[in-house]
Amino acid sequence: MYKVVEKGTPNSLDYRLFHVKDGVPVSAFHDIPLYTDDTNKYCNMVVEIPRWTNAKMEISKEEHLNPIKQDVKKGKLRYVNNVFPYHGYIWNYGAIPQTWEDPTHVDKDTGCKGDNDPLDAVEIGAGVATRGEVKQVKILGVVAMIDEGETDWKIVCIDRHDSMAEKLHDIADVEKLMPGLLQATRDWFRIYKFPTGKPMNEFAFNGEWKDRAFAEKVIVDTNTHWKTLMANKGVADDVTTSNTTVQNSYGYLSAGEGTQILNKQAEAAAMTPVVPASTQDQVFVNRTVPEQVCA
Repeated sequence: MYKVVEKGTPNSLDYRLFHVKDGVPVSAFHDIPLYTDDTNKYCNMVVEIPRWTNAKMEISKEEHLNPIKQDVKKGKLRYVNNVFPYHGYIWNYGAIPQTWEDPTHVDKDTGCKGDNDPLDAVEIGAGVATRGEVKQVKILGVVAMIDEGETDWKIVCIDRHDSMAEKLHDIADVEKLMPGLLQATRDWFRIYKFPTGKPMNEFAFNGEWKDRAFAEKVIVDTNTHWKTLMANKGVADDVTTSNTTVQNSYGYLSAGEGTQILNKQAEAAAMTPVVPASTQDQVFVNRTVPEQVCA
């Protein structure tokens, strides 16, 4: 349904992944629908980072048509450390399209403003996804991470076609049938930035996992914020709202304009720069440091 078009050179500053549907470039943030159909039973998820990989890829909020690119810190491409016993990301990681955590809105549950990104999602199925893949997922629950004072919801979901999907209906089922996964997930999010000199992340609700109904409410609320973003110029000047399907939005582009943006990108390169050796190293973190949570 969606074709992923690579531009530039992987593991380099010019690498981008664009999405195309029916020959027309689309935004992974704004054009791919939140729900797979009118029943609202399943959501779409855009895979940014396949399981076991280290490159910190993300939908670009700032660039037209919001391609997936590698995050950059201090001029260098960002890779997450392998914090023992984990290797890279321990699930398929990505974003829920047509959602937005409003940085001006203070969440009544967490007491913190949004992080200015689409909702993050971890897909816990057996398959290792491909970068840019659009999955149809079943929502199971959510945890509220507090990242440097900002609300950063983490939705837990599973590919609707995974063999476990028919057995998992809520977050309690994950705990029962996949013991250890939720604990490891919270631990991973708590410590993954620590080797870079950042503090350990905190969690609202004493780190409690919230159920499917709560997660679905978070999705509806952030979709409402996204609709406000798309309908009103100047809501967030650092977020590009260019799209080719959301008519009556101020960032709407014609198919021809979208194609021009795609064609201006660097062509895909045959050679791939070497991935840093650090992606194979291990880092050890003392878990006796008290876990910080927000009541």
